[in-house]
Amino acid sequence: MRIHELGHVVLYVTDLAASVHFYRDLLGFKEISSQPGAAVFSAGRTHHEMLLLEIGGRRETNRPLRPGLYHIGFKIGDTPAELKAAYAELTKAGVTIVGASDHTVTHSLYIEDPDGNELELYIDVSDEWRTNPASIMAPTKRLPYDLA
Repeated sequence: MRIHELGHVVLYVTDLAASVHFYRDLLGFKEISSQPGAAVFSAGRTHHEMLLLEIGGRRETNRPLRPGLYHIGFKIGDTPAELKAAYAELTKAGVTIVGASDHTVTHSLYIEDPDGNELELYIDVSDEWRTNPASIMAPTKRLPYDLA
């Protein structure tokens, strides 16, 4: 047995409408179905790539580190212009931005969704990983350009 690809992600959310707005209207995921308490999204690669399930309540803040999900990565393009445009759009929308990094093969912007789940929005900047898989583990650096 082997994993062929990441199939989908399921997130528990406290406010389905706010999360649908975030993932559909701000990040551009296509909502393919919804019902009370749930919404399904796909970028077209497979039947569904994300499912949001509403659990209600307040999200906990100041969470200690614990085993579990750290972040979800979404490719948003291949050029610095696309990363800069995403930064401008998300900043204008008031999205919490928690970081930005150069990972040698990708340039990444880190944000939080309405429930504090961390998302990595990245662009591919090198295919060095195809011939040198160790390049994925290169030390993290600052982006070589400003996002603003």
